[in-house]
Amino acid sequence: MASRLQQAMRGERVSVGYPQGLPDLTVSSLKLRVHVGESALMGCVVQSTEEKPVDKVDWVFSKGEHAENEYVLYYYSSLSVPTGRFQNRSRLVGDLLRNDGSLLLQDVQKADEGIYTCEIRLKNEGSVSKKFVLLHVLPEEPKELRVHVGDPIQMGCFFRSTEERRVTRVNWMFSSGKHAQEEIVLSYDFNMHSGTFQGQGRFRNRVDLTGDISRNDGSIMLQTVKKSDQGVYTCSIYLGKLESRKTIVLHVIQDESPRSISTTTETAGKQQGILDGNQLVIIVGIVCATLLLLPVLILIVKKTKWNKSSVSSIASVKSLENKEKTSSEKHVYSSITTWETAERGPSGESEATYMTMHPVWRSSPKASSLALSSARIK
Repeated sequence: MASRLQQAMRGERVSVGYPQGLPDLTVSSLKLRVHVGESALMGCVVQSTEEKPVDKVDWVFSKGEHAENEYVLYYYSSLSVPTGRFQNRSRLVGDLLRNDGSLLLQDVQKADEGIYTCEIRLKNEGSVSKKFVLLHVLPEEPKELRVHVGDPIQMGCFFRSTEERRVTRVNWMFSSGKHAQEEIVLSYDFNMHSGTFQGQGRFRNRVDLTGDISRNDGSIMLQTVKKSDQGVYTCSIYLGKLESRKTIVLHVIQDESPRSISTTTETAGKQQGILDGNQLVIIVGIVCATLLLLPVLILIVKKTKWNKSSVSSIASVKSLENKEKTSSEKHVYSSITTWETAERGPSGESEATYMTMHPVWRSSPKASSLALSSARIK
């Protein structure tokens, strides 16, 4: 079965036996690419010589061949039941009375990428048809666009489908705000005479339908954008009764006028010229001031050095004097011995011997001898 599934994924048609003993079923595959947030129409139409109502439909999702299957939706006894995470985003949109069990998946997410299998059985038939849809999910397209005043802007609008169904209608609406009244930008209706489109109101002659309607493409090109074109644009594209919607927020950037830009440039140039002249004057002034002040600075430095030297010399001299003074103040004592005299006092006793100490200053030898003589005389 796995090899046959791979064949189906390559677009080959394969017949396999149905496990419940039913006749062979027909397997075919389709591929579809959608962007995140868009709707995907996956067809499941049984090729039959006659139109018969659908008796049973099962849509199953799988990430890969060996991944666990997940029910998307099943239909039986006139009851359609979406399941799981697809419950509010999937519904049968095919004509069940005409062999069609197609599925519409809305607001596609990245997690929806994988293989979708449709098993469909027609009423009063014993065969089951199986189809595979390989869904590729691309990154979300920008919801906000920016354009400069006067430039053109293209806004896309697609209905992704595996079936070749004709677009029956395309409507583009504009609103400048939440509570503003909507305006018609462009309206296309296939049922109109010659199936032409036309711009409406202030967008007339400025909007073109550039998408390929035969490929479910309802994109438009808005020319000569104005500041008042800023707002919200809503596209509704229809395949019969099926509708796919897309909303785009357009931001219009207002450029400065050429005259204003020119004036600003000239002013900036003049200011730059003035600034250059002032800079030159400042530089010359700094150089001249430096040359004039240099001799003064040299003299100040020399004077400072001389003052420091003088202070050092004076300090040295004072230190030396203080040292000498301290040394000279040391007392030098000499002992003078008196000899006993032969004379005795009236009592017949000998007189006492006295020793007198006199300080002698460190001076000349003459002063020392005078002091000694004085002591002897006494």
